[in-house]
Order: sequence, then structure tokens, then C-alpha cells
Amino acid sequence: MADDLFKALADPTRRTILDELAEKSGQTLFEICSRLSMKHRLGISRQAVSQHLAVLEAAGLVETRREGRYKFHDLNTAPLRQITERWPVPAPSGPEESPP
Repeated sequence: MADDLFKALADPTRRTILDELAEKSGQTLFEICSRLSMKHRLGISRQAVSQHLAVLEAAGLVETRREGRYKFHDLNTAPLRQITERWPVPAPSGPEESPP
């Protein structure tokens, strides 16, 4: 299990960034900063958001793509499957039958 994944998810600001990318994928750094500032009232610098995005990207939760001079950030939920595969929830068993 990648420790990077848990480190990335441990921070509330990074979880908020993931929430924003889940709501609208393909955002630029400027868009993410704007949404964090206006919607969540987070007074966080562009550089700090960029560092958070780097941690999320290292964990595989965010993928980036360049189009011209713009860099877009997309949510990638595939690494979250590692968690569910490591600790699968057992199927609920039916009511126990008692012998007659």
C-alpha cells in the first residue's frame, strides 16, 4: 500500500481540492485557487495549492495534462481502489439457522 496515498488523504485542504475536482474535473491552478477562496473561504496561496496538487499527483489521485500554456488537473480515483482491495468488506451472511 502506498504511504503517499494516505499522506495525501490526511490533509483536509487536499481532500477539499479532491472534492472540487470531483465536482468539476479539468481545472487549472487558477480555477482551483478561485474555488477554494470563494466557495470554501480558504486563504491559501497559489504556491501552497500547487504544493498540495504535487502531493496529490505523487499519490496518483490527480493527473495533469498540458494544452498550450495551460495545465489542467483531473481527478483519478483508481488509487482509492487499493484501499478497498486491501481491506475488503466481507459479504453479510444471512440469518443463522437454528437446528429444529
